[in-house]
Amino acid sequence: MDWTLEVVVLPVSDVDRAKAFYSGQLGWNVDVDRRMSETMRVVQLTPPGSGCSVTVGEGLTEVPPGSYQGLQLCVADIDAARAQLVASGVTVDGVFHFGPKGREEGHGGPWNAFLAFSDPDGNGWVVQERPKER
Repeated sequence: MDWTLEVVVLPVSDVDRAKAFYSGQLGWNVDVDRRMSETMRVVQLTPPGSGCSVTVGEGLTEVPPGSYQGLQLCVADIDAARAQLVASGVTVDGVFHFGPKGREEGHGGPWNAFLAFSDPDGNGWVVQERPKER
């Protein structure tokens, strides 16, 4: 039996601001934006090429906004991903890797090049470069 992760509910303080960040700045697809009731709204967004979506909204979670850290995305080209984020106005760290001294600047080997950014609430994302296909 396959067990696929399809949706992560992300705690945010302002649904419209989060929707604008994820769809407008990051370019994620808005799959759903639906008010279920006076106290519940669901906005589901999917990164290009991803099988997992992020849902933000009202009445979805008791988790404090901005408390998620280490959510991870994978890309084929970390430098191109960083350039795209910067061009979209996202504050993003420089490329880093993990070495003998912990987090170090620059690229590491396969699966060891990262960058980090946060959404407007402070939920932290890490982007990892996967090895290029041969």
